[in-house]
Amino acid sequence: MFGKRGNDGFGKGGSISPPVQTPAPAAAPVAAIERQAAPVLAEPAREAMPVTRAQPSPPPVRKKAARTEDYYDTKSQVFSALIDTIDLSQLAKLDNESAREEIRDIVNDIITIKNFAMSISEQEELLEDICNDVLGYGPLEPLLARDDIADIMVNGAGQTFIEVGGKTIESEVRFRDNAQLLSICQRIVSQVGRRVDESSPICDARLPDGSRVNVIAPPLAIDGTALTIRKFKKDKLKLDQLVKFGAITPEGAVLLQIIGRVRCNVVISGGTGSGKTTLLNCLTGYIDLDERVITCEDTAELQLQQPHVVRLETRPPNIEGEGEITMRDLIKNCLRMRPERIIVGEVRGPEVFDLLQAMNTGHDGSMGTIHANTPRECLARMESMIAMGGFTLPAKTVREIIAGSIDVIIQAARLRDGSRRITHISEVIGMEGDVIITQDLMRYEIEGEDANGKIIGRHKSTGIGRPHFWDRARYFNEDKRLAATLDAMEKD
Repeated sequence: MFGKRGNDGFGKGGSISPPVQTPAPAAAPVAAIERQAAPVLAEPAREAMPVTRAQPSPPPVRKKAARTEDYYDTKSQVFSALIDTIDLSQLAKLDNESAREEIRDIVNDIITIKNFAMSISEQEELLEDICNDVLGYGPLEPLLARDDIADIMVNGAGQTFIEVGGKTIESEVRFRDNAQLLSICQRIVSQVGRRVDESSPICDARLPDGSRVNVIAPPLAIDGTALTIRKFKKDKLKLDQLVKFGAITPEGAVLLQIIGRVRCNVVISGGTGSGKTTLLNCLTGYIDLDERVITCEDTAELQLQQPHVVRLETRPPNIEGEGEITMRDLIKNCLRMRPERIIVGEVRGPEVFDLLQAMNTGHDGSMGTIHANTPRECLARMESMIAMGGFTLPAKTVREIIAGSIDVIIQAARLRDGSRRITHISEVIGMEGDVIITQDLMRYEIEGEDANGKIIGRHKSTGIGRPHFWDRARYFNEDKRLAATLDAMEKD
């Protein structure tokens, strides 16, 4: 399976196998090792190079003794021998688990032949490090394995932060240098047909599990490549879990179910990290199974469970600056695809006008997210986004389009203690003069904080007896459940 070169079976020059063909699943990670191998071998020992600590996935991060220059020197020698020994084209044909076993066997042979003095724990750590470098995302692997981490923020090779339980803390994970970090970023984005380098230093991408990735490289990032990963949870959250976490009351969750079921046009508003995409995923769970749903996203991360879903993703320009497909292009095209619902991952610019037009022309039940801090600010941002697109419409006409298109605004917020709450469920009623009129069905009121700094508050009904979408609920036979839910909210 794996051919060996050199008199003793292991070459010392660190030469690399010919470029890998791009076959099966492991091809992209393996091919990327060729780019990474040169710097690894060229500079075998560097000062103060703390790298990731191989560890299991559970939350606690165990402290290990600081790695020494000898560790990195040994790793460099083993890595050099491995690259000179292994046949990358054959390795690319194996599944991940089999490839790891092959690498571990060869590395164990290298350690034995070269007679490195290592304890069993040190040897296991080295094996895990090298497997991650060859097949995975290097120092990021232990963090990606942990399901309690929401965000990974790498600020250059020497600094990595993670968000756990709503709080941002510094991780012990480090990269060898900025070259290794950039190489891993290139490996990530190349898997979705994108690139990041000096000529194209900003890139949005995704991991195979749907986690959202943003990379900004030098010269724009002054202190080294900045990598941000919004992790995708293995177990998709549902509304009943949001109730368990205190993000919404049980009655509020039923109200959201009804809103999703009766095909209200919904905009989810919130700041960065407030849980907009999570909430959008929850609401899409109440779309009927026989509906044709088309999603438009900059980076595909929505995970709809319906059988009839078409997923569309924007495309950046190529190296000649051509071939870009924008969100506006996607929304315009999906109108020709006979959609019953259109889901837009995030509205950031003039595409909001196309989404509103779609909502207003028979595609009821469409949904999207937008960055805004309050429902009223959400409406103002939409108006300004339309103006940014160069549409020369009177302000009143724009507001009439917005008021006639959107039924409900759901406001999500990340509070200062790190918790996430749905703070408003608001209806868009219509126009009075030049002003869009809204009414809150439910809002979250902060009452204080406990001794541990956790915010205390509760969701309160505003006492609206009959919401504006009542007739729509009656059409879908949800009026009785809606009335019972509103009564329960008021009593609570």
